[in-house]
Amino acid sequence: MTDRMPGLTTNEATARLQRDGPNALPESGRKRRWAILFDVLREPMLLLLAAAAGIYMLLGDPQEASLLLASVGLVIGLTVYQEYKSERALQALRDLSSPRAHVLRDGVACVVPARELVVGDVILVAEGDRVPADARVLEGADLHVDESLLTGESVAVARPAGGDGLLHASTLVVRGRGSAEVVATGAQTAVGRIGTTLSTLQVERTPLQREMRRTVAVFALLSLATCVLMVVLYGLLRGDWLGAVLSGITLAMANIPEEFPVVLTVFLALGAWRMAKHNALVRRAPAIEALGAITVLCTDKTGTLTENRMAVAELDDTGTGQLIATAALACPPMSHDPVDRAVLDAAQRAGEAPEPAGWQRLREYPLSSRLPAYVQVWHRDNDRLVVAAKGAPETIAQLCGLDDAQLTDLHERMEAMTQRGLRVLATAVGELPGSATAELPEEPTGFRLQWRGLIAFADPLRDAVPEAVAEAQTAGVRVVMMTGDHAGTARAIAAQAGISHQADVVHGADVDGWDDSALAQHLGTTAVFARVRPEHKLRLVQALKQRGEVVAMTGDGVNDAPALMAAHVGIAMGGRGTDVAREAASIVLLDDNFVSVVRAIRLGRSIYDNIARAVRYILAVHVPITGLALLPLLAGSPPVLLPLHVVFLELIIDPACSIVLEREPPTNDLMRRAPRPPGQRLLDRITLLHALGRGVVMLATVVATYTIAVRAGAPHPQVSALAFTSLVVGNLGLILLHRSGGSLWRALRIPNAAFWIVVGATSTLLAAAILHPVVAGWFRFAPPGGDLLAVAVALPMMAVVAMDVLQQWTTRRKTTAMSVDAGAT
Repeated sequence: MTDRMPGLTTNEATARLQRDGPNALPESGRKRRWAILFDVLREPMLLLLAAAAGIYMLLGDPQEASLLLASVGLVIGLTVYQEYKSERALQALRDLSSPRAHVLRDGVACVVPARELVVGDVILVAEGDRVPADARVLEGADLHVDESLLTGESVAVARPAGGDGLLHASTLVVRGRGSAEVVATGAQTAVGRIGTTLSTLQVERTPLQREMRRTVAVFALLSLATCVLMVVLYGLLRGDWLGAVLSGITLAMANIPEEFPVVLTVFLALGAWRMAKHNALVRRAPAIEALGAITVLCTDKTGTLTENRMAVAELDDTGTGQLIATAALACPPMSHDPVDRAVLDAAQRAGEAPEPAGWQRLREYPLSSRLPAYVQVWHRDNDRLVVAAKGAPETIAQLCGLDDAQLTDLHERMEAMTQRGLRVLATAVGELPGSATAELPEEPTGFRLQWRGLIAFADPLRDAVPEAVAEAQTAGVRVVMMTGDHAGTARAIAAQAGISHQADVVHGADVDGWDDSALAQHLGTTAVFARVRPEHKLRLVQALKQRGEVVAMTGDGVNDAPALMAAHVGIAMGGRGTDVAREAASIVLLDDNFVSVVRAIRLGRSIYDNIARAVRYILAVHVPITGLALLPLLAGSPPVLLPLHVVFLELIIDPACSIVLEREPPTNDLMRRAPRPPGQRLLDRITLLHALGRGVVMLATVVATYTIAVRAGAPHPQVSALAFTSLVVGNLGLILLHRSGGSLWRALRIPNAAFWIVVGATSTLLAAAILHPVVAGWFRFAPPGGDLLAVAVALPMMAVVAMDVLQQWTTRRKTTAMSVDAGAT
């Protein structure tokens, strides 16, 4: 070992970090505050408000123009706050998704964010790792690196220890393991010098966003057409063209549902941040939409369903007493693998040295999918070579050349262990003459080894897994386990987890022998696959997709990347997973826990439901606003709705969309519903008609209030105040209806502090606008009588209750009909 291996102390690393700065390149894709402000100032609503203020100045009403300009400031402030909050959430996700590095600090191996690396740190790299900084190799075992990012050459290059062994940041270790000393960080690395930036979390357009953009475009065209029609008719019928333009602007403001983009941006960004707080980091926004449609969840066993905390549980020794010592000799140096750690811990308790004094490690033969065994060759001090191997019992038996009788006995003993849920490995040893410079075979099959015995490991099931599996199955999500372990171990863990209590377990070798039709047939009935390799996982995912399933796939290795990318939602392990797996995945689990997968599905469904609530609310609330803007033209009366009134309403609608409904807790049946069909549109015909229908009902209450006030002989300022009151109360009622999902009782008893803040603030401002003489004058209102005011408040509240009763009755009828149909079948 080199003298540099202990690495830096924590104090040294902190001092160098303060001196040199973080190991990071300039960020791209991050919106600065001035850019957010510029985007907000281009919003159509603000341009319309500015135009309205200009018209008031032309009409000689500077007070109204000043109020509108002040309201523009309020809208700008609210919108900038929403955008900045979303950007902060996205930046927090970028920070969470930054690479990590295994480093020696104070002589102890630990994991730190790659941005905290400094020159002089000693990092540990292994197959599948993305190199976090430029570093000089100190020790390496068959270390090969893919440098295609820098050179364009696809062939991996060897990086030996010494002067020529330089690892470059952002390159990929494809074989071997080793340690290296950091020599350059950040912009001083080779990647930094050529101006290549690290990948960051990008906000990409999702199917929902594309659908909302189309919807906004359609409404914008309708708004423009009605606005022009309003101006022309108003000007022709009344001869007041400035008033006509002002009314047209008001109608356009009432029509444009500019809240749609805000809703999607805020909901997806904050939803992803909420998921990250529950240990599920969303790297790609479309994953949030796909989560609600997942029908099959493919999961690994080790570390996902189990605790990944291996311990030696049983030994099946041949009588030599050297079983643990041999297994320790077959462990790679500085290994983080739980099985290796369990072997080394057991060896330490038995007084066996993992690296005997005077012995020299000559070569390692890494574990591979073709030969699942790890072999190391040691040189003893007496010119003898010792070959130690551990791995899958079938492979070790092959290396030992066991006969049929021995293989039969081996399988019986293995079966007994695996039936108890134990993971079984075998060990073997070989000794032959040779020096430290002896020529060794290219493959470990060139050695003749002697069988040492079996070691059984226990990796207990995580406590909450059975409950999480049951929740997923109740939600219509089928759980399929794919593991490289023995069939008996897979069967036992699957039974404990509640995935499958059947005896049938499909082997990876069976998958190789089936054609696509046979594989599809078995996928319909099999929930456990054992001894599968990464290429099997890819084929299984593709076969499930061909069956019409929406597939989520967990993985952690380099070779899992194709399956993760092929799945609709790829889920990488953030703890033990490789950088390649994390980059290929849509979601990264920060705790490698199956429970977090199910929790992510639940959160994804909740986020989608809240987006749907907000969209339906936006559609519904714009109907009465638009209707009130058109009403005076149809009735031949002065305008009721002015630009300032629309601003007031927007100050209610925006928080309701982006704060109230975003924080709405999920319904009780969220995980009892079947997965959402993947092709289902957010705004289908039924949803659109239902939302617009609620808006029409609320418009009817506003028109009824207006008509009652006119027939009662109230002056126009009072009529306007009453109609506006009915509109605002109806708006709050629509928020309540869409909060509840159809049950007012649920909405009133489920806590949502943001809703009550909006109700309180709105009620206070409304009372001031219609009752305070000065404020009422700003709005062109006059305080109405108490009886008419009671009517203006009561009518929309009665409409809300009526719509809730109708919704409950309709739901009960559907439930009864479904029960009858189910009984008939």
